[in-house]
Amino acid sequence: MFSEFKKFLIQGNMVDMAVGFIFGGAFATVIKSMVNNVIMPPVGKLMGNVDFSQLYFALDGKEYASLAALDKAGAPAIKYGLFLNDVISFVILGFVVFMFIKGYNKLKTPEEEPAPTTKTCNKCAMEIPIAAKKCGHCGSTDV
Repeated sequence: MFSEFKKFLIQGNMVDMAVGFIFGGAFATVIKSMVNNVIMPPVGKLMGNVDFSQLYFALDGKEYASLAALDKAGAPAIKYGLFLNDVISFVILGFVVFMFIKGYNKLKTPEEEPAPTTKTCNKCAMEIPIAAKKCGHCGSTDV
């Protein structure tokens, strides 16, 4: 069992998957930074200087000057601005992955279709082997 497990771990597809997870995590960090530092500030500016990361609803009914003050007080809150940033990050990441897979599929060479092994009889339209000289269904030699 140990040798089978070792073989499984060393197989190329397992290593490929590990590399994919590592790059995926790094890529997600870059996308999150792009959303938080590049995309959301102009969007917030267009919407009247709104900082989405500072949008929240305090559940204890009190008013707080900022999200930092809310966190310092330890008050429960629905931080919908942070959620909005994460949703935008997810959509962008999904779109980039979609475009990457689309480009990869275009670069991939199409697999060749296997040669046909049957043909259709001209008289009865039944499938017969390519090498057949006479149809086994109707007896026609016009195949």
